Amino acid sequence: MDAVIAANAILTVLYPDQTAIGGDCFFLVFDATSGETIGYNGSGRAAAAATADQLLSQGYEAMPAKGGATITVPGTIDAWLSGHDRYGRLEFERLLQPAIELARDGFPVSPRLGSVLVAQESLIREWPRLRSLLYRDGSIPPSGSLLAMPELARTLRSIASGGRAAFYDGPIAEAISASAQDSGGWLIQEDLASHEGEWIAPIELDYDGITVQTFPPNSQGITALIGLGMMAAEESGAAWGTARHAHPLIEAAKLAHAVRDARIADPRFTEIDSAEMLSSEFLEALWLSYDPDRAGPGQPDIAGDTVYLCAVDRDGNAVSLIQSLFGAFGSCVVAGDTGIILQNRGAYFSLNAGSLNFLEPGKRTLHTLMPSMLLRDGALLGPVGTQGGDAQAQIQMQLISNVIDFGMEPQEAIEAPRWITGTTESSRPSVVIESGFPEGTVAGLSARGHQMTVVEPWNPGAGHAQMILVDSQSGVLKGGADPRADGAASGY
Repeated sequence: MDAVIAANAILTVLYPDQTAIGGDCFFLVFDATSGETIGYNGSGRAAAAATADQLLSQGYEAMPAKGGATITVPGTIDAWLSGHDRYGRLEFERLLQPAIELARDGFPVSPRLGSVLVAQESLIREWPRLRSLLYRDGSIPPSGSLLAMPELARTLRSIASGGRAAFYDGPIAEAISASAQDSGGWLIQEDLASHEGEWIAPIELDYDGITVQTFPPNSQGITALIGLGMMAAEESGAAWGTARHAHPLIEAAKLAHAVRDARIADPRFTEIDSAEMLSSEFLEALWLSYDPDRAGPGQPDIAGDTVYLCAVDRDGNAVSLIQSLFGAFGSCVVAGDTGIILQNRGAYFSLNAGSLNFLEPGKRTLHTLMPSMLLRDGALLGPVGTQGGDAQAQIQMQLISNVIDFGMEPQEAIEAPRWITGTTESSRPSVVIESGFPEGTVAGLSARGHQMTVVEPWNPGAGHAQMILVDSQSGVLKGGADPRADGAASGY
């Protein structure tokens, strides 16, 4: 827990487009002593005054992508402190110190961040506080140059010494609420002061003898389990990466996403029966629509900006953690002089009153974040997860299949080419596929009706995954990090 908090804090400095302490955080913990897995849902709620009617009256037909109306309560700091209170061993101040120093003294802009700061220039310049935070002298910092965020360093120092109250009460909370309202939102200090995440039990599915555990609703985690549940009954015997292997996986992912969109939202606002959706009867009935020769309707795929990280310690404890702003630079609203970029998670709400994900006061939106954990015979196999917005479920399906069905090592499973399925504007089922699949795969999928787009290997849009697996024979830990991003696997 100490390791993932410290690493996550650093990433909120180094990856300002992907994440910030103004976002949400989910994690799963495998406790080696008890053999139990527990999770923490650190998703924030819509403001108590948030209403769809106000946006509809302003002429919106859908939620805006940026600005104050998209800001929900940031759940990250509460999640870190709740996890630390229960499982931490080091002083909390020590965990944030590396992040504080990087924000204060500056960090080298990575090639990835440098390219983002160029590509997103028009967006960044629309928001004066975001522009001043990232373009310190008014110009785009080139790759390799030092970027300091002294405002964020001061804020992290306040949280390190003052804990939860330093963020959810007092001057920081005042700056968050004032900036949200100034940019057209509803968030007030009372919304922040009343926030608390919740400890949850994971949902799980047996996949070929491996227990796959992930987050329950309001997370989309069940999407991956539904997809894997259908695949568990599909004995294709196909070689990896062929059209016969990829087609049923793609179709299972689309069917699972359709269930997600129709039935998953905040369980405090709608009844959700996860056990029923993971039952063999439900999965078998859902799979009846599968056609081995034709592509079915696709589901929209919305990109998201997120960081995933995991750790396993010498005692066999594991944490699988994911944390996010949702979209690039979140809402683009920076809270006063705090250096905090606030998330736009509320952009995922619907303004359609018939939707389960309809914007309502105090509601949590359907959430893309879904850290996962794998067990074998009740013992830890390892944590797994990925960045990728809506695509997280289908990426996890591919990773888990690579490991369990084809015996790949973590790095091999992560480096293997991926596909991402969605829907084109013409409503044709589309598949974006990385090059590197066996010869004939693209043609075979095209023949089944998929609209194929081939992209370069290790495309950043295909998710940023990480994984650690425990070798059951030797106890050796095997880590894998995604070459599509800046991650690394490290042991000591």
